[in-house]
Amino acid sequence: MRFDPWNPEFVAHPYDVYRDLRDHDPVSFFEPTGQWLVARHADVNALLRDRRLGRSYLHVASHEEFGRQAEPEFQEPFWRVIRAGMLDVEPPVHTRLRRLVSKAFTPRMVESLRPRVRAIATGLAEEFAERGGGDLLAEVAEPLPVTVIAEMLGVPEADRHLLRPWSADICGMYELNPSAEVQHTAVRAAAEFSGYLRELARARRDRPGDDMISALAQVVDEGDRLTEDELIGTCVLLLNAGHEATVNVTGNGWWSLFRNPGELDRLRADPGLLPTAVEELMRWDTPLQMFERWVLEDVEIGGVRIPRGVEVALLFGSANRDPEVFDDPDRFDVGRADNPHISFGAGIHFCLGAPLARVELVESFGALLRAAPKMELAEEPAWKPNYIIRGLESLKVAV
Repeated sequence: MRFDPWNPEFVAHPYDVYRDLRDHDPVSFFEPTGQWLVARHADVNALLRDRRLGRSYLHVASHEEFGRQAEPEFQEPFWRVIRAGMLDVEPPVHTRLRRLVSKAFTPRMVESLRPRVRAIATGLAEEFAERGGGDLLAEVAEPLPVTVIAEMLGVPEADRHLLRPWSADICGMYELNPSAEVQHTAVRAAAEFSGYLRELARARRDRPGDDMISALAQVVDEGDRLTEDELIGTCVLLLNAGHEATVNVTGNGWWSLFRNPGELDRLRADPGLLPTAVEELMRWDTPLQMFERWVLEDVEIGGVRIPRGVEVALLFGSANRDPEVFDDPDRFDVGRADNPHISFGAGIHFCLGAPLARVELVESFGALLRAAPKMELAEEPAWKPNYIIRGLESLKVAV
């Protein structure tokens, strides 16, 4: 089998292909998407920090100057939202946006949220156990991060059911060569999501509460610190990133534990391993398999010259299994101490919400281990067709 992100068999288990790429073709051109695949940890880690690459090129060139075609006009609502968030911009705009938002994600602020996160996780896990199990993804993995980030931002409880579908539809656009249907669905979701947040932000600007949208809305009119579009883009990014990856780490992680029963027994016997186990879950079967960057200046990667104007695809899933960095990388070890995985990225775009994600995951897995210590897999799960943001369709378990 070769690298084929549209092949369900590859999506289900890409790691043998990654091994071949690292060993024989660590920097290779993938014709179907016009991207250079980068497979080794050292190269991926270095490129994430290399300012000759960027998430966008529009701060240095137009589409035409970069030899690219502008997006179709119908996609404008999508890109207006996405390019107003910090993930898809570069300094100095990125620096300003990240500084404004980072105050809510300091270690002290995040740690102060732990009791609330634990209470939510415990309630979800106990209710799940009382029902005798079910779909762990839909009933535990999804509600926890959605509730936490929605409470932080100040999204009313009655509206929170809208967030997950909007987020999933928007994230479909990040897949490789998305179909016309996926594109139109993402555009519609972005327009609806941004419209909702715009109304909410304007209401909070007039009647602020004790939440992040209220705080951000207060600086919209203060010079060039934060435009309304930037506020919307930031909130969409926080809501998407704040639960999409966490949901998939939870699902992929429990599936990894069920496939490695010895390690699951080890974790049940010693819950103190949860912090290292969470890091291993993110390394061994990361939910973000690929992260893309544009080459802004010619670079050389592993002896291969990559010209300005093309895109590189950094294979996180491959980097996290690189034997040059990880001892026995295909072994799943909940006590792995030396674990420099790159599932949160690196450099200026390192995941701002990483501390919160770690708290949510430790509390979620801990709550389920306490409430359902003998939880078992009820049926083998199927993978979604998505490759870049990779997760399960559902995870049926019995308690």
